[in-house]
Parts: sequence; structure tokens; C-alpha cells
Amino acid sequence: MIPLRDVIPSRTTPWVTLLLIAVNAIVFVHELLLPQRELVSFFLAHGLVPAHFSWLAVFSSMFLHDGVLHIGSNLLCLWIFGDNVEDRLGHGRYIVFYLLTGAVAALTQVWASPDSTVPLIGASGAIAGVMGAYLVLFPHSRVLVLVPIIFFFDVIEVPAVIFLGIWFVMQAIGGVGRLAASTSQGGVAFWAHLGGFLAGVLGVFVFRRRERERVEWWG
Repeated sequence: MIPLRDVIPSRTTPWVTLLLIAVNAIVFVHELLLPQRELVSFFLAHGLVPAHFSWLAVFSSMFLHDGVLHIGSNLLCLWIFGDNVEDRLGHGRYIVFYLLTGAVAALTQVWASPDSTVPLIGASGAIAGVMGAYLVLFPHSRVLVLVPIIFFFDVIEVPAVIFLGIWFVMQAIGGVGRLAASTSQGGVAFWAHLGGFLAGVLGVFVFRRRERERVEWWG
């Protein structure tokens, strides 16, 4: 299932979400301009290599992506879920929440593969935190998704709790499979996704602004 949009309009301009999308896009354009050898060095320098842990890399790695599909899928999810979460948290709290859940996601992946020499890159851990927050804040929302049906595609409306629940279960299965395989090779950072999502589910209770849950607040 490929998410296209949710059904809840943003009631404020999501400046931080737009800024995050812009920064990720600018960094990706820079990556595209690098020769392959320099790109590898760039990932090693600014990605998070668990075997050579760096706190600076915990945060810089959130803005690196390996390929159009990687950045496209991440930023699509950030746009779909981020604007509404930013609505409820406020701009300042939202950027702190984003970075902290991204950090928890990265640390979770380091815990799962502490000896890995493959750089961890991508915004998916932080975005997983945003998705976890969305699940708590908008449990009755719905998401329009593109579903492949044999040789055709159809767009259907799915309750957000089901879409996010299926996504979480898939990450858990992938994460357990990676542990069972005892591999330190690259690929999808399932444990980063799990850690970020759970950090979002729990952290949103600290960061949300309850007055924004009242309809009259937006009047």
C-alpha cells in the first residue's frame, strides 16, 4: 500500500515540515552532484556508522538518502503525517520532537547492530516517530492509499490505525528477521523504524499541546 494523503487538512501552515522537506531535498541534490567515490565518503563521514559511533552523525544521518525512491517515500510520508502533527504540537515543539525521535530511532538501530560498519542514513526513523504521534493524535483519521490489484491499481480509504498498524507489524517482522539472521549488512533499518515509532507514540504525550485539541482554539 502506497499512502497518497490523509483526510485531515492542516489548520496552520506547516513551516517546519516544509523546512525539513526542503533541507532533505537540498542535501539530496548535493549528493547527486558528487562522483560515486566522493558520495561513498560523504555517507561514511555524515552517516551513522554503529561501529564508529558519533553523536553528530546521529543527527546528520537523518538528512541523507540513497536514491530517489528512498527520499521520495520518506518525504511523502513526512508531508502526509507531519503537517497535522505539527498542528497539534506547535512549530517549536515539533522540531524538537522530530529530532529526538530520530535520535532514538538511530540509537535503536545501533543497539540492534552495534558492530555494523554500514552507514545508517535516512529520515525514516524520525518520520516513524511522526507516524507514531499521528496514531495517538488522530486515531479516527483515514488514509488514501494506492493498492495494486493484479495488473491494475486502485485507490482506497483505509483507517489510519489499520494502515499504521500494518506498517508497524511489517517493521517488527523485518527487525526480528534481521536479528535472527545476525547480519550487519545494509538494507532497511527496521529497528530504527520501530524505535522511532514507539518513541513517537510515547513522546507525543509530553510534547502535545492540549489546548490545540479544542475546536474553539482554532477560531
